Amino acid sequence: MKKRGLSWSRVLLYAVLIVGSLFCMFPFYWLVRSSMMDLSQIFLIPPKWIPEPFVFENFLQPFEELSFGRYFVNTFIVVAGTLAGVLPSSTISAYSFARMRWKGRDKVFALLLSSMMLPFAVTLIPSFIGWQALGMVNSYVPLVLPSFFGGGVFNIFLLRQFYMTLPRELDEAVFVDGGNHFTIFTRIILPLSRSAILVIGLFTFLNTWNDFMGPLVYLNDESKFTLAIGLQQFQGIYSAQWGVLMAASLIVVLPAIILFAIGQKYFMEGIALTGIKG
Repeated sequence: MKKRGLSWSRVLLYAVLIVGSLFCMFPFYWLVRSSMMDLSQIFLIPPKWIPEPFVFENFLQPFEELSFGRYFVNTFIVVAGTLAGVLPSSTISAYSFARMRWKGRDKVFALLLSSMMLPFAVTLIPSFIGWQALGMVNSYVPLVLPSFFGGGVFNIFLLRQFYMTLPRELDEAVFVDGGNHFTIFTRIILPLSRSAILVIGLFTFLNTWNDFMGPLVYLNDESKFTLAIGLQQFQGIYSAQWGVLMAASLIVVLPAIILFAIGQKYFMEGIALTGIKG
C-alpha cells in the first residue's frame, strides 16, 4: 500500500508538471504557428492550429525589407564586448570581496549592494548626460564599457557567495607552497567555479541580447541598431503583417533558446552550487 501511494503521488506530480509545462510552452507554440501563416489564417475563428499551407516566405522578408542581418551583427558586437568585460571584472571583484582581507571590505560590499535598490530610471538621465558630455552617444561605448568596471552588482554578489563556500584551507595550502592570491585565483578558484561563471555568462548574454532601453537611449544611427530596436521598428512598419512580425520575433528569440538548451546542464549546476553563505 505504501508503494502504491508513492506511485500515485509521483504520477500526480508528473501530471501537474506536464500540464504546467504545456501552459508555459503554449505562447511559444503560438509564436511558431503564427510565424508560418499568412494574415488570413492567423485570425480564423475557430483557430487553425497547424498552418495550411506553410508560409516560409515570412522568414525571408525581415532580411529583404530591413537590415535584419546588420542588426544581428550589431547585437553580437555588443554581446561579445559585454561578455568580455563582465566575466573577468566580476570574477576578480568577487574574489576580492570573498577571499582577500582589506580595510572597509564589508562596508564597501554593503554599499555596493545598496546600489541595487536604485531603479534604472533614477540613473538613466545622469548617465546619459555624462556619456553625452564625453561625446560617446550614438556609439556602443555606453553599452559595453561599464561592463569592464565590476561586471554588475548582481554578478559580483552571486560569485562572491559561491567563492565563500570553497574551503579556505585551499588558500592556506597555496600560501605554504609559496603562492599568492594570483595563484589561488587562477589555479583554484576559477577551475572550481566554472559552473557559476557560466551562469553569469548566460545571464549576461540574455540580458544584453534582449536589452531594449540601452540601445534606444544611446543609439541614433539606424545602421547601429540592435535586434531589439530593429524589431520595434519592424513592428511599426509592418503592424498589419502579423505573420512576418511573428517570424521576425522567432528569429530574434531562437539564439537565446538554443544557447540555454546547450548550457542548461551547467546552468542548473551553477544555480545549485551557488551558496548562500554570508
